[in-house]
Amino acid sequence: MTAERNKANALAFYDLMFNQGQPAEAVRLYVGAQYIQHNPRVADGAQAFVDYFEQAAKAFPGRRTEFRHVLAEGDLVAIHSHQTWATREPAQWAVADFFRFDEDGKIVEHWDVLQAVPAASANANTMF
Repeated sequence: MTAERNKANALAFYDLMFNQGQPAEAVRLYVGAQYIQHNPRVADGAQAFVDYFEQAAKAFPGRRTEFRHVLAEGDLVAIHSHQTWATREPAQWAVADFFRFDEDGKIVEHWDVLQAVPAASANANTMF
């Protein structure tokens, strides 16, 4: 049940932070006492996360993420998503986020990998 709880918390956190534009509330509900960030553009800590994503919401209104795949095992959750940024080029992104949870079901560590969706592909498969 812990992996399923963590999966549900990761999805709720991501939706609240990204789609609903409420990073402070997402942190309040779903982030633990310590938050380790591995994205080199975002500083460590919960407040740095809030500051970064509040600014991003202002700079890039109309952004949206659709969850395509979610995997959970133990204290780790991986989310593969399709992000659309209405006011950014490139506008389409394939994103893989990885979260580590503490024993209380709170996020304590994050990694991500982002790739722009190209206009053309060498195969007929999509990135999702």
